Amino acid sequence: MTPNVGTIDRLFRAALGAVLFYLAFASGMQFFASPLFKYGAALVGIVMLATSAFKMCPIYSILGLKTCKDC
Repeated sequence: MTPNVGTIDRLFRAALGAVLFYLAFASGMQFFASPLFKYGAALVGIVMLATSAFKMCPIYSILGLKTCKDC
């Protein structure tokens, strides 16, 4: 697993993952009362946090993209 996610990309993914988790479980918004949207947002949040933590995005690997300068 070669890293292919840069620092700014990682920060954006981590922030997006945290926001989605907050919206799904703590916001109390009516939109996220539906299980489909609640657990869908949580799943996307987990994926964003995981790609941020591991510095590797499978979709970037398939497409041959890299956002990091030193890898």
